[in-house]
Amino acid sequence: MTIDSIADLLTRLRNAYMGMLTSVSFPHSKMKEEVLRILKKNKYIVDYKVEEKDGNKKDIVVELNNLRVTKYVPTFTRISKPGQRIYVKSREIRKSRNGKWIYIVSTPKGLMTGYEARSLNLGGELICEVF
Repeated sequence: MTIDSIADLLTRLRNAYMGMLTSVSFPHSKMKEEVLRILKKNKYIVDYKVEEKDGNKKDIVVELNNLRVTKYVPTFTRISKPGQRIYVKSREIRKSRNGKWIYIVSTPKGLMTGYEARSLNLGGELICEVF
């Protein structure tokens, strides 16, 4: 059992990209599924699916981008941790310079990217950054 499931998700994705794997799996949670929805929408992963395991246990299987084609390894960095939560106002969310950099923010309306949070004028907990 891990204390920080989002950090575990990001570490498994980072290690899978560095190992040039095509897919990776890990235990299911709603928060992980929302983070993966955002990563898929921004084309950091190809697809993900939830698979039933023994009884009521579930796994998430993520299909990664082919590194031989893209030659781009995304960097996943956890910002807000269980020991130190980082909260930001909507105007404090930094903008990307090159368009490939996103923040994932947990707002009262759910998880969303930093761009969406700024446009809706919502602040919240800064979960991670991906570039």
